[in-house]
Amino acid sequence: MSEIIIYQTSDNQTEIKVQFDQETVWLNRHQMASLFHRDIKTIGKHINNVFSEGELEQSSVVAKFATTADDGKTYQVEHYNLDVIISVGYRVKSKRGTQFRQWATQRLKEHLTKGYTINQKRLEELGKMVQLIEQSGKAESLQLKEAKGLLDILSHYTKSFVLLNQYDNNSLQTKKLNENITYEIQYKEAKAAIAELKKQLIGKKEATEWFGNEKDDGFKSSLQSIVQTFGGHYLYPSIEEQAAHLLYFVIKNHSFTDGNKRIGAFLFVWFLEKNKHRFKKSGELKINDNGLTAIALLVAQSQPAEKELMIKLIINLIV
Repeated sequence: MSEIIIYQTSDNQTEIKVQFDQETVWLNRHQMASLFHRDIKTIGKHINNVFSEGELEQSSVVAKFATTADDGKTYQVEHYNLDVIISVGYRVKSKRGTQFRQWATQRLKEHLTKGYTINQKRLEELGKMVQLIEQSGKAESLQLKEAKGLLDILSHYTKSFVLLNQYDNNSLQTKKLNENITYEIQYKEAKAAIAELKKQLIGKKEATEWFGNEKDDGFKSSLQSIVQTFGGHYLYPSIEEQAAHLLYFVIKNHSFTDGNKRIGAFLFVWFLEKNKHRFKKSGELKINDNGLTAIALLVAQSQPAEKELMIKLIINLIV
């Protein structure tokens, strides 16, 4: 849900109703003309140049909002987010534009990290995420009054926010991968490891005899596809790529009558351990229990068309 706040210039000569939505600010052409002291035609020319020169992708920075005109009627009017406003401001070289950018940036900082304008819908979504984590591991329940403190903590996780943003925009990158593969996963050894896992889980009454029983040759085929080569080189040449495909294939191919997600998660960690890639240099786990559970569930619920996105997400979690 969007909200509107008032921006007033430092000389108190102009007031602009600023639309807040999707974690950014939005202005239409009339508002930008008033802000930058330029006519609408000039503003329109600069906006068109921003898009024609490829500086910004139009579909991601333009939105229509209901606006009441002077005639009392409501129209759907194109608005442009802060990225466009900044681009236009630089093109007209306006002092007023600089003042507005400073103001908008401060408002966004308050909105995102200080919890001044907590969005109820986002809190509900956050609550669902917490419930998922609670079901898959040990986490204390969160109360609404704790939301501000939670947002303060999350504000420090810059890398996580960048990763989530790239995930939302399907723009995840996979760079600086480790190609020092010292262990190649083999079918017989993997089967023996699964048998030991099954024994332990049955002993804890967390599995039945159905656990880990192969339905067909799907599991063997999955492992073969992970280590396949072309011209003497791995098709998936890095530890991260092989581990990500291992987790994805075991979960999505449903090769076992029971326990596909648990087996996929187990082999994923086992493979990382074998390749000495389970821990960061600091000694901290690259992915903890709750994170592993969450990604396994996400893979299980994903659509086939999202395979590459899932693979890139897993890689980024263990790079």
